[in-house]
Amino acid sequence: MTSETAEPSSSSPDELPIEPPMVDLHISTHDSGFYDGFSREVSIPAKVIVSLIIMWAIFFPVSAGDTLQVANSTIISSFSGWYVYLVASLIAVCFALAIFPRSGRLRLGSVDEEPEFSFFSWVSMLFGAGIGIGMLTYSTGEPLAHFANNPDIIRGTVEAQSAEAVRSSYMWTFLHWGFGAWCTYALVGLAIAYVSHRRGLPLTIRSSLAPLFGKGMSGLSGHIVDIVAVVATILGVAVTMGLGVQQFVAGLHRIGFGDWLLGQDGSATPVAIVMALVLLVGASTISALSGVGRGIKWLSNINMTLSLALLGLFALVGSGIYGLKLLGVGIWDYIVTLPENSLTLFGSDEGGVGDALVQWQLDWSVFYWAWWIAFAPFVGMFIARISRGRTIREYMFGVTLVPSLVCFIWMAMVGGTAIELELSGAAEGAIVNAAISDQLYATLAVLLSPEIALVVSGLVVVLLMTYLITSADSAILIVNTINGAGDDEGSRRYHIFFWGIALAFVVGSMLILGGIDAIRITMIIGALPFSFVVLAMAVSIVKAVIYDLIRKKHGVPTTAEGCEDWDGKVYPIQ
Repeated sequence: MTSETAEPSSSSPDELPIEPPMVDLHISTHDSGFYDGFSREVSIPAKVIVSLIIMWAIFFPVSAGDTLQVANSTIISSFSGWYVYLVASLIAVCFALAIFPRSGRLRLGSVDEEPEFSFFSWVSMLFGAGIGIGMLTYSTGEPLAHFANNPDIIRGTVEAQSAEAVRSSYMWTFLHWGFGAWCTYALVGLAIAYVSHRRGLPLTIRSSLAPLFGKGMSGLSGHIVDIVAVVATILGVAVTMGLGVQQFVAGLHRIGFGDWLLGQDGSATPVAIVMALVLLVGASTISALSGVGRGIKWLSNINMTLSLALLGLFALVGSGIYGLKLLGVGIWDYIVTLPENSLTLFGSDEGGVGDALVQWQLDWSVFYWAWWIAFAPFVGMFIARISRGRTIREYMFGVTLVPSLVCFIWMAMVGGTAIELELSGAAEGAIVNAAISDQLYATLAVLLSPEIALVVSGLVVVLLMTYLITSADSAILIVNTINGAGDDEGSRRYHIFFWGIALAFVVGSMLILGGIDAIRITMIIGALPFSFVVLAMAVSIVKAVIYDLIRKKHGVPTTAEGCEDWDGKVYPIQ
């Protein structure tokens, strides 16, 4: 017998110790024409803002570049501590919700609801949407970068590019690709999923703040929250797409599509960028039209299968034993140093090397925290969409532990192989001196015979393509869902086309005019307003869970279904 069907007490509705949750949040949508089923108050301003960013970058590139640089320097230096302490707080909140027994048992849906997707498909989708492209680019790029420069090297305790520098390089790599990223995604996703699947509120960002602000989220405040989320999503996905496009073009060059793909500095040419975006965004738009249960689900399963095959190759013919050693030591160092490293904010007074430490943290840790926050509305919304029916504990451990561990394994096996090839002298600098978008292919070229390297590089190109399509179509679908007041099935085709084209123009204009740095700077600026929304979401989900536990204690319903069947009386726990 559940608390919602127990014997009634003598208390009257006027004596309720706590009110039932809000199970209705009205978001006005248009009922005809071009914006039929969409919130014009969200869709139109979001489209205008993104369009202005595109036109600014294309028609006023010098002004845009100078302004972005100044804004980036100001935001990064002024808000570095904010990003560091915010992400540390999100990690603490996530694990508290998962570990506490009573909150961990709460289900994202009705009491006996089963998960919509299998565990494999669920993990594949959240991993592909969340981090797949960046993982391919940085699996070699980040360990090698920290192998050459990290705080221990800056302080002079270890020598750059030495065997002693490997351990610290992995400690920092795991810090950036572990719980900081996935707890940010998990908390945003949980705040949305909890009120959507349990209380029947629209699947949109503003709904997550209803436990804090109630019906106020129906009006202007809610519109602003969703607009900020849409813009942050487009800019956050643009960084990932930019990285992926550069590596995709580098891969096409490696497998023989011609020297016209790359410029003298090793970056993709404008023609190659346009060609890649037409192919990738076009395919992702078609996939988005098919919805989550078809195109995105199957592409995600393909992504995971190809990723495991590539990982197995590195484990078997690469530095498998060395990679396992790095994995074990790296995880130990990461866990032991997590509290300190998550809360450390370098200052300029650290024995004469402070300025270098501050700049390193701004370039790496603070950039990553901003990236994860900008990516969070997209990934969080997507994870919320596919996580119905799971308990909070299952959700938290699935979203934080499994993808973090996969990232760690990938970085250790692939990056460890690249580092060992450099330490042994086999690479002769071919990997470490390559552009970051080409380092994975350079590792394969050193590790394998030319014929096999060509085939495997082709596999990486295919994997990149499917990851890029999955990320882009997921983002397009999520943006349309926010604009459609949480309706992910009624998306109109022309709006999907608009956001696909807009995403392609943001990535293309920034890459051609300012390179990946221009996209990064724009993303960091876009992430700042949403970081305050993320903090409010953290407070909101904690309040929602605590109040629901109090409701369960007093026999007050906590789900939309329970409220429908409730007779207004208080029921004691049996």
